[in-house]
Amino acid sequence: MREFGYQRAYDVSGAVALLDGDPDARFLGGGTNLVDLMKTGVERPALLVDVRELPLNRVESTPDGGLRIGATVTNSDLAAHPEVRRRYPALAQAVLAGASGQLRNMATVGGNLLQRTRCGYFADVTADCNKRVPGSGCPAIEGEHHNHAVLGASDHCVATHPSDMGVALAAFDTVVSYETADGPGEIPLTDFYLPVGETPHRETVLPPGALITGVTLPPAPVAAVSRYRKVRERASYAFAIGSIAAALDVQDGRVREARLAFGAVASRPWRARAAERVLTGAPADAETFAAAADAELAQAKPLPHNGYKVTLMRNLVVAVLSELAEEATR
Repeated sequence: MREFGYQRAYDVSGAVALLDGDPDARFLGGGTNLVDLMKTGVERPALLVDVRELPLNRVESTPDGGLRIGATVTNSDLAAHPEVRRRYPALAQAVLAGASGQLRNMATVGGNLLQRTRCGYFADVTADCNKRVPGSGCPAIEGEHHNHAVLGASDHCVATHPSDMGVALAAFDTVVSYETADGPGEIPLTDFYLPVGETPHRETVLPPGALITGVTLPPAPVAAVSRYRKVRERASYAFAIGSIAAALDVQDGRVREARLAFGAVASRPWRARAAERVLTGAPADAETFAAAADAELAQAKPLPHNGYKVTLMRNLVVAVLSELAEEATR
């Protein structure tokens, strides 16, 4: 690891000022991803600005009935918060599925959204990788890709985004708040991540030097009956090979409202809007749930060794929505 500077920030404007104009500086939250990447040489910041002491560590109700979550709230505190568990249970479940207890105690909400892919080629500085070195190629396309993207990828990158928390946030129309030297701003989470296209190294629409200050979940009564389900290659701490955040409102046997997002299948948490359109107003049964999954997965473009993800996600959709439909009618 090369030498780097370190400064601790105590207010948002001071943190932004420390990073302003320095492309080699990074904000440091829990460090559960950034520090690992520094050890391998993928990230080589000249300066770390520690933001853990900023006054952004609260979960608060908004006047309209939503929740405002500060960027430095730890994953452990988020998952344990009674209002998160009551109003958005899928979010609490996603956070608890995302890492070991030790990592959840350190990881922050803002850092979770900005974590980088776990693609082996990206993490290996001796390998080509368009996300790490633009224009160098994507060896995963012809190489090891069994856990890579089947939705929204391109010829330039097939890596997936690793966040569990982000999948649940995407399902509930979360808005990301940030601060820059020019003032505050907001971005819907579904617009936060850029499409891969020809520039996979550009991952978000955040302006240079921007600091995430929090996320806001708008009121969503449907979220009270929600679930996060994660499939992984071992029962202990592991990244997903496929996951789903789902919420369902059923009245008189028909779907009145549905929310659906997929994880581990794209470069970003994938909001399944085509599936939601099929579900809305349709009978709350397995046939409808399968049709919704098929509508979303019709755009999948699997590689030779990850086509299993299409079947996996179809089965997840049917299973989780069937469970929620039963729960909604109790």
